[in-house]
Amino acid sequence: MKHIQLSYDQALDFVSAEKIAEYENKVKAANEALHSGTGKGKDFLGWLNLPSSIQEADFADVENTAKLLREHCEVVVVIGIGGSYLGAKAVIDALSNSFDWLMTERKNPVILFAGQNIGEDYLYELQEVLKNKKFGIICISKSGTTTEPALAFRLLKTQLEEQQGKEEAKKLIVCITDKAKGALRALADKEGLKSLVLEDNIGGRYSVLTPVGLLPIAVAGFDIRKLVQGAREMETVCGLDTPFEENLAAQYAAVRNELYRTGKKIEILVNYHPKLHYISEWWKQLYGESEGKENKGIYPASVDFTTDLHSMGQWIQEGERTIFETVISVKEPNHTKVIPHSEENLDGLNFLAGKRVDEVNKMAELGTQIAHVDGGVPNLKIELPKLDEFYLGELIYFFEKACGISGYLLGVNPFDQPGVEAYKKNMFALLEKPGFEEETKAIKARL
Repeated sequence: MKHIQLSYDQALDFVSAEKIAEYENKVKAANEALHSGTGKGKDFLGWLNLPSSIQEADFADVENTAKLLREHCEVVVVIGIGGSYLGAKAVIDALSNSFDWLMTERKNPVILFAGQNIGEDYLYELQEVLKNKKFGIICISKSGTTTEPALAFRLLKTQLEEQQGKEEAKKLIVCITDKAKGALRALADKEGLKSLVLEDNIGGRYSVLTPVGLLPIAVAGFDIRKLVQGAREMETVCGLDTPFEENLAAQYAAVRNELYRTGKKIEILVNYHPKLHYISEWWKQLYGESEGKENKGIYPASVDFTTDLHSMGQWIQEGERTIFETVISVKEPNHTKVIPHSEENLDGLNFLAGKRVDEVNKMAELGTQIAHVDGGVPNLKIELPKLDEFYLGELIYFFEKACGISGYLLGVNPFDQPGVEAYKKNMFALLEKPGFEEETKAIKARL
């Protein structure tokens, strides 16, 4: 079976092949540090061999839980923030019909998300939609005390119990949390709620292939075994024993770090397929939270082309030359749509008659690449043979492995996120949370 492909020949006018080759030993050392557990963040490497370590019992537990929710729910609300929702949403959106929300005949529940913001109107409107609906909840949190998901869970659990009764509600709530500690674990044990475990050694942004991602994806009706199989294939392709010239993750990490060294401080992830928008959102969290430390790190941005060529295209073509692009391209669409001939030809498009829509899209992609490279923007390309579970699994693991290597090349810990705590401390002080009395005094004095 073919794998996803990486090409960076359109970056070689900006960084030489010789310079990239010089990264071989550095990348090998970074990869060895990951596999030996001798690098920074060594306590959070559970994702590294995760695809090949998932057992039949693990699949069965997730699939049986998903089956229960599918059979009893019209809607399932996934509660989580950051990596606790982005990976699942990315895969579900990529595989779903673009107009799924309009469909009246459904095999699987509608998947909605909460706990990813503190929007009062959002939560009000969500709860209004759920009135008189048979809904279930998947609550994802290691601690159970992260403000955004904890707040949403309190509201939605109360609503579910009021609509279904406490005993029936218990059957429709699944907690994905720590196996032994934390508020959500305590609640699940106390109330007898179904729970699945997110292991201590896997951080949220690396958790797509754990129950955090697999359960919502399975509830949505997609093949999690195929997703994991793709990740397993990429685990081998990007393995410790794979030579640099064949190791996609190693090459991607090397090229982007060399571009960064030469002044390309912003990486724009580009897609030409509307269903990949949330893949970009997941990628931004993965790389932003992993590398943005110690006043270092490539800034991860994203655009949806050709849509954003009519908004961001001007800046990318002629703005400050501190950027490079990584394009995700899908070789073959899942459907065929041919452009018809028009007798009037008022739009002047008869020269396209008989061509597939995707051919136009691919020429837009190629034409844009040529224009941007000519304009001083290096381009990398990641090609998926098609958009399905297998290749998405490959893509997810490829980005995860490359992120670990890239973080080590940069000299940071790619598995912590100390900067995320700063806003929380200020928010708790402003809300006068018990235990933050001194911080409350200090921040009020500043105001």
